[in-house]
Amino acid sequence: MIDLYTWPTPNGFKASVALEEMALPYVVKPIDIDTGEQKQPAFLSINPNGRIPAIVDRDNDDFAVFESGAILIYLAEKSGKLLPTDVKGRSEVIQWLMFQMGGLGPMQGQAVNFLKYFPERVQPAIDRYQKETLRLYDVLDQHLAETEFLAGEFSIADIANWCWVIFHENAEIDLGNFPSLKRWADQIHARPSSAKGVTIPSKMELSKKRF
Repeated sequence: MIDLYTWPTPNGFKASVALEEMALPYVVKPIDIDTGEQKQPAFLSINPNGRIPAIVDRDNDDFAVFESGAILIYLAEKSGKLLPTDVKGRSEVIQWLMFQMGGLGPMQGQAVNFLKYFPERVQPAIDRYQKETLRLYDVLDQHLAETEFLAGEFSIADIANWCWVIFHENAEIDLGNFPSLKRWADQIHARPSSAKGVTIPSKMELSKKRF
């Protein structure tokens, strides 16, 4: 059994989508980042960086894993799913996973921060991060014009990138300008497990958490 410590964010959804796609049993432990629960000692003992998501594998001596990319790799190796075992195939998946971890996530995250949450409008910062996010969307779009999924078959790389792309409107990006990327995003959303994964934690679980 996996304990999933999470909240409804792109990185949080990566873990829940993976767990659903891999059909691994798990229990949701909502961590309310709006109240700073991720900075409390109980959670810091699991993830010293104080960020969601994190998991604890109760079937592996209560082994804790933090960082969403590391969680995806761990779960793929545990389940034997969504990560090839051959050197080339594994590398291709990890390359596109790192593309999201080091590029798409940070750039889109900063674009949204300056667009939606920064106390004042700093246009040079908005332009810088939005422009780079658009460039990364174009990289994905051109690549997906030649392949169904990022590394050939559906993998943890698709999960990682998709969980950010579905929030394109928050970065004020029109996905219609990227037809291959939109085709890919819609195709993943049509997968029942992926669609369910982005509803975790559910409203019921959040209600239980708060009351």
